[in-house]
Amino acid sequence: MVESEFYKQFHGPNAGYVLYLYERYTSDPNTVDPSTRAVFERWNPLTELCAASAGLSDAPPAATHSTPFIKGASQGERTGDTVMKVVMTARVARLVREIGHLTAHIDPLGSEPPGDPGLEISTHGLTEDDLRRLPASVIGGPLSQGAANALEALEKLRGAYSRSIGYEEDHIQIDEERNWLRESIETFRFFRGFTGDQKRELLERLTEVETFEQFIHKTYLGQKRFSIEGADMLVPMLDTVIRCQAARGTREVVIGMAHRGRLNVLAHILHKPYSSLLAEFQAAKQEEGASVAGSGTRGWSGDVKYHLGARVSYSDTQIKDMPITLAPNPSHLEFVNPVVEGRARAAQERRETPGRPLQDPKASLAILVHGDAAFPGQGIVAETLNLGQLPGYNVGGTIHIIANNQIGFTTSPQDARSTLYASDLAKGFEIPIVHVNADDPEACIAVSRMACAYRERFHKDFLIDLVGYRRYGHNEGDAPEYTQPRMYKSIAAHPTVRQIWANVLEKKGLASAAEADAIVKRVQKELQEARATPQKQETAKLNELKASEIDEAEKLVPTDRLTEFNEALLVRPPGFTINSKLEAILQRRRAGLNSPGGIDWAHAEALAFAAILSEGVPIRFTGQDTERGTFGHRHLVLHDPGTGNEFCPHQSLATSKASFDIHNSPLSENAALGFEYGYSMHAKGALVLWEAQFGDFANSAQVIIDQFIVSGNSKWQQTPSLVLLLPHGYEGQGAEHSSARIERFLQLASNDNIRIVNCTTSAQYYHVLRRQAALLEKSPRPLIVFSPKWLLRHPLAGSPLSDLTDRLFQPVLDDAFASGRRDRVTRLVVCSGKVWTELVSNKAYESAESIAAIRMEQLYPFPERELKETLGRYCAVRDVIWLQEEPKNMGAWSFVETSLREIVGSGMLRYIGRAPSASPAEGSLRSHTAEQNRIISEALSDIPRFSKNGAERAQTKTRQRATRAVSPTPPYNAKRKQIPHKGGSE
Repeated sequence: MVESEFYKQFHGPNAGYVLYLYERYTSDPNTVDPSTRAVFERWNPLTELCAASAGLSDAPPAATHSTPFIKGASQGERTGDTVMKVVMTARVARLVREIGHLTAHIDPLGSEPPGDPGLEISTHGLTEDDLRRLPASVIGGPLSQGAANALEALEKLRGAYSRSIGYEEDHIQIDEERNWLRESIETFRFFRGFTGDQKRELLERLTEVETFEQFIHKTYLGQKRFSIEGADMLVPMLDTVIRCQAARGTREVVIGMAHRGRLNVLAHILHKPYSSLLAEFQAAKQEEGASVAGSGTRGWSGDVKYHLGARVSYSDTQIKDMPITLAPNPSHLEFVNPVVEGRARAAQERRETPGRPLQDPKASLAILVHGDAAFPGQGIVAETLNLGQLPGYNVGGTIHIIANNQIGFTTSPQDARSTLYASDLAKGFEIPIVHVNADDPEACIAVSRMACAYRERFHKDFLIDLVGYRRYGHNEGDAPEYTQPRMYKSIAAHPTVRQIWANVLEKKGLASAAEADAIVKRVQKELQEARATPQKQETAKLNELKASEIDEAEKLVPTDRLTEFNEALLVRPPGFTINSKLEAILQRRRAGLNSPGGIDWAHAEALAFAAILSEGVPIRFTGQDTERGTFGHRHLVLHDPGTGNEFCPHQSLATSKASFDIHNSPLSENAALGFEYGYSMHAKGALVLWEAQFGDFANSAQVIIDQFIVSGNSKWQQTPSLVLLLPHGYEGQGAEHSSARIERFLQLASNDNIRIVNCTTSAQYYHVLRRQAALLEKSPRPLIVFSPKWLLRHPLAGSPLSDLTDRLFQPVLDDAFASGRRDRVTRLVVCSGKVWTELVSNKAYESAESIAAIRMEQLYPFPERELKETLGRYCAVRDVIWLQEEPKNMGAWSFVETSLREIVGSGMLRYIGRAPSASPAEGSLRSHTAEQNRIISEALSDIPRFSKNGAERAQTKTRQRATRAVSPTPPYNAKRKQIPHKGGSE
């Protein structure tokens, strides 16, 4: 391209940029790159660019040189002055596009926007007369078309970027998205189209929203409802988004929001009957603090009305039978965010075919309504936003709306965040942000349409900051004028958005004042009638199965079938190779089927997954390092060192009848676990597993565990079946890598709400997974598995094939070593988990004829029947010990003590384990080893001893035995017959 043609393409900001480069070149040629410098050395671009900006670029060079642009000056002065004015004007236009939001009037209460000097033309040495002399093309973009000059074009640009809407998109790194957004902003009439009927419909909607709130306010004085008033446009905006997405093929919508406006959304988006909502107020009025929907059903407590969710089949004139879910949410405001994302992902996937599930982003839409104080204040928001573009978690874009009250409880923005806007966190995730005045209905609807169009085009998140206020304080029982007196003086005098919109329509002749009043009276009548005929709240009963029914739910898989699965899992695609050492380890699984104890933990898990898939149950498995396994044991996804390709054998099984999905999660527990909870709630027939890198890392997700997983059924009648795999066991790795906090889960266990197991063999783990899959439909419950670490490869944890094919899960395991001497056993050690392995591996145990060790593999529901049967086999017992490696105030002791005393008698039971402690474990390997030795030694002390031929051995003193170094079995290694511990990274 010759230089003159090259310059012709520059106009507006592009022209300004080239002139900016030329300025740098004239000051110092080395400040521009060599190719640009070469062009400037041969050509003087000034007059050509000025002519191009004036619309004269097609004229010959002679004409442009002989056409002075500004009269009354020499040729050189005029050219130089013109160049600078073009540059400065183009700079102003660029700044309006980038930071015009700083002068946008987005506060309905009328506060002045912060502004920025760079947006004033005087800052750049320009006057309005200067801009009148410049062509509109200097401003550039769609808005410059048809403008008489640069001043008129700039005013249009300010109108687009700085009125009741403010845009932030300069932080987006992808040029295509940035250009689309700016083109959309500057051709915004595309989103603003409104018919007269649509404007009247909007008035009806705003009237319903406002009248509902005012009716409750007057009828149920002082009751909390977290009114939407001040951000009423949220409901029409949700209407708009749902309809737009439905028109684009979306088949389901999942919404998450906190308290504010929730009742209004339930009434007008999910069409929960007025009579049902008002019944909840009447129940609360009759007995304040009572369970709103409680009926005495076992395990059912209910929740306050502004936490409840709903699921309906939505229909109107534009949408036919589209499911809409409003997820229930506790007072932990933003923690519902990942739950909604998980639900939306589950709704998008088809899981009935082998391989990875097939995802259709159009199948569902996630909408999250945030609080302006909570959005920057709660870390779960950032964790959830980070999931947005990850392969295992993306949902094709979420539409976020901040219901911005400009205040959090009584906290003002300057005390609540370190940023200008509540939405600034989203910039780090390159999410477009639009601030809109909640008192401008047309603008609110338009940005809602824009959000839908962006998601449709780019399958990414979009955020709307709906700037409003709250009319009655935080919960209608506050006196907000005590803490924000000036704000609430303004609010008291401020008209509602319904009044504002009614006045607009009256002026346009679209709806008279009498017609607007008639709508109010109609809604009031509907509410009065609903109050007179309240609906009774129904409570779904929890499906309860007998213990025997749960035990028999799993069907045994025959030997030939498991052998077939095993062979198929060892097949690789042609040309696919993996690390030779790993291949040798995996190939040993062929021989492992025929070896006593030859099936280790990961092998049993792989066989369980294959069997579950063959029965048509989909599986989703996520967690940090889950594909390989934190401890290098699993390897469900294989990697070719030559090509970098990946292969997952479970996704290629010919016997599979359902999908298998596995992902390494981001370094998050909170959002990651919340996502899987939501997924399991929506994908009812799928086995969903989440694995913590170490068990106590679940601490970071305690809100999800406490408020959703264990109590969701009691509060909201939800029945998740999520499996938590929590590595647990004391190996001297310190306080943060030992305990999965068994005591916390047992403390949360009640009313058959969860299942908790602490398995010691691979076969038991195999059967637990199979049983969980079999109960997905009959009796879904969360399953907590305290999984091992170095026990993953221990010979005693390995199982023969017969344990997989010939027996089911055993809640209690008797001591197989004591089967021939039960009548001589005087001490029973009852324990759970790894400590049993250390006890029976000890040399002193081999000759202890009078001791037997019983394992509780299931901790909850408490296996009372099985434990009684097992203990009943020992008739000579005089001493029963509960043995654990956790401190006395942790582990299972506090939970099992009462039940064990009822079974064995109070005088026979005593505790052996660590002393009470504030920390779960010792901080050094040396201290850990000493304490572990003490525990095992004490459990083996003061007992009669027999040689292998039955001769009694002399008894030693208790203290001598306690102080002797009786080392537990060291970790196993294939060469040394010891187990290496391969810890995960933090």
